[in-house]
Amino acid sequence: MDESRDRFADGPLTGLRVVDCSTVVAGPGCARYLGDFGADVIKVERPDGGDTTRAMGWRDPADDVTLWWKYEGRNKRAIVLDLKDPDDLAVMRRLLATADVLVENFRPGTLERLGLGPDDLIAANPRLVVTRVTGFGQDGPYAGRPGFATLAEAMSGFAGVNGEPDGGPLLPPIALTDEITAVVAAFATLAAVHTGVGQVVDVNLYESLLQMMGPLPGAKALLDYDQPRLGSGIPYSVPRGTYEAGDGRWVAISTSAESVAQRVMELIGLGGDPRVASFAARVEHREMVDEALGAWVAERDADEVLTAFEAAHAAAAPVHTMGDILADPHLAARDALPVLDGVPMQGLIARLSATPGRLRWAGRPLGADTEAVKAELDARDDPPLPGAAV
Repeated sequence: MDESRDRFADGPLTGLRVVDCSTVVAGPGCARYLGDFGADVIKVERPDGGDTTRAMGWRDPADDVTLWWKYEGRNKRAIVLDLKDPDDLAVMRRLLATADVLVENFRPGTLERLGLGPDDLIAANPRLVVTRVTGFGQDGPYAGRPGFATLAEAMSGFAGVNGEPDGGPLLPPIALTDEITAVVAAFATLAAVHTGVGQVVDVNLYESLLQMMGPLPGAKALLDYDQPRLGSGIPYSVPRGTYEAGDGRWVAISTSAESVAQRVMELIGLGGDPRVASFAARVEHREMVDEALGAWVAERDADEVLTAFEAAHAAAAPVHTMGDILADPHLAARDALPVLDGVPMQGLIARLSATPGRLRWAGRPLGADTEAVKAELDARDDPPLPGAAV
């Protein structure tokens, strides 16, 4: 055990070198996950301002650096290269000769136009995994479209089923698709690395979010079923949703197991009613069940509702604000929101008992490690990857 901890001091991916020249959230998120578990991630940024997240969203009042960059740039060394400059392109080729993974999210064909086509890179470095994160994939009719998550959220079916029954389709208020795609890309990258065979990993926003739609494509193809917008409800389990308590706080309630549903029906005064005797019956009488539960919750304060549900061994939880989350004793006990360089942020996505990952630093200043990385390359004997025609 001690030997394993020493060998993997920064995590199980210690020794894996990742070059990240992607931008914004999905591609950088993939590299961030690898860095969190010990990979040496070298973030390559353009000289005119660097990654988009350096100028996006809220800023840390202590140093005026964006919170997005501190989060997405964590555990990465930061270098600046202008890939349109021949000298910097040569440095990039030397860097890729030492790498195990390249993460990029240019539009299809851009990497090739820069003289960094995957076929040439892998021919010169047979272990190299090239993870390409785009909006719609490397081929197909939509391949050349811009890679914005909003397009994927609209086209994947997500927005179509999200919203109130009498309202329009809703997009998520967070970077949902990018974050999902980051996890998908990290998983697929490690699957490719495991083979030891250099190859391209083709990940895209559209199909990553489509995976979240579960059996809905099959339901449409086989049953001609289109899921309607149900607010917080789902088609096959009633009641399920968010309900306002008498003190103005909200609670979320789920009854996805029949035994739980029956205990909730007893709790709210519907026990023995044939209209709630089964999943199918409750779905048929969705409006009645939701109204009864809503009225029951509204007559009590949130703490009373949660206590009653806990006593009934039923599923209910408070709807937390970010303030509630920062004060949550469970998250504090698990150190789920550690403070890194003065900023509270999500910790590691998973815990490994013998070879855990580690948060080492938040996003670093633009170009902070350029000279150090160049010096490392100068000290190595690796030949640079041959240049392709630009």
